[in-house]
Amino acid sequence: MQPISTPKVLYIPGGSINKIISQLQSENYDVSKLDSFFLRLIGSPQSGWIDMGTQKNTKADFLYKLTKAKAALQNVTLIPGETTYIFLQQVAAQLGLKHELLLSEFEKNAPIAEGIFVPNTYKIPLGITEKEFVALLLKVSMTQHKELSTRLFGTYNQVKWFRYVAIASVIQKESANVEEMSLVSSVIANRVKRSMHLQMDGTLNYGKYSHIKITPKRIKEDKSIYNTYKFKGLPVIPVCNVSFDAIKAALYPAKSDYLYFMKNKNGTHDFSCNYSTHLNNIKHATKRNNK
Repeated sequence: MQPISTPKVLYIPGGSINKIISQLQSENYDVSKLDSFFLRLIGSPQSGWIDMGTQKNTKADFLYKLTKAKAALQNVTLIPGETTYIFLQQVAAQLGLKHELLLSEFEKNAPIAEGIFVPNTYKIPLGITEKEFVALLLKVSMTQHKELSTRLFGTYNQVKWFRYVAIASVIQKESANVEEMSLVSSVIANRVKRSMHLQMDGTLNYGKYSHIKITPKRIKEDKSIYNTYKFKGLPVIPVCNVSFDAIKAALYPAKSDYLYFMKNKNGTHDFSCNYSTHLNNIKHATKRNNK
């Protein structure tokens, strides 16, 4: 009898023994209804991630591990506002995976180049491959995007939804806290309505530049779609991965006449309707930074 080939870690959904056997069959594992009798003798299969130990197991070892071998899990956290490039870099270091393979799998399978992952803390089995990791997070994230869209709109249109995620990503990068998000959203909406350049530094914190300070030189030289100093309107692709709070702010901006905002001494922002007030806020910030 040929050994059963598996990944080092295998995900088993919850359900009855017969359901699990059917699921394994659909994934081309060499099991049959007869094996359900053996499983009933040794114990019910566990749901969740199973540590197979090796990628080739005898039929008996395979069935035994389904009931006994639970995989060790490690928490991996994606914070709101982080880019996929930096997040996958952190994941590679934490789980001992290859960054370039994670990026490759993401680029091959993600429906959009940025903003697809939902910020959260994920329990990831040690031994997971780059392909499995990306597939897992894409599946979980897309399910949550679809559920939120359906809850808000009654339907899910991927193109329309990720336009809102693109707005939310700018809000996420620019806001000091959740309370400010609807105000930042109103500034974006007001500037777009007036056909003004957004001129927001946060849009240039894309990809590998997520934590790089934006300088006049960078603004002048960056020719990407994210440069809102050069191009009017919003980037068509999100800048980063966003929280649902930011998405809600994108959908429901505050009603205001604000066109500008500037960081104050408290780390939040002062919002203003006219340029002269904005210049005064900049002057105060410059004095503070030069002290």
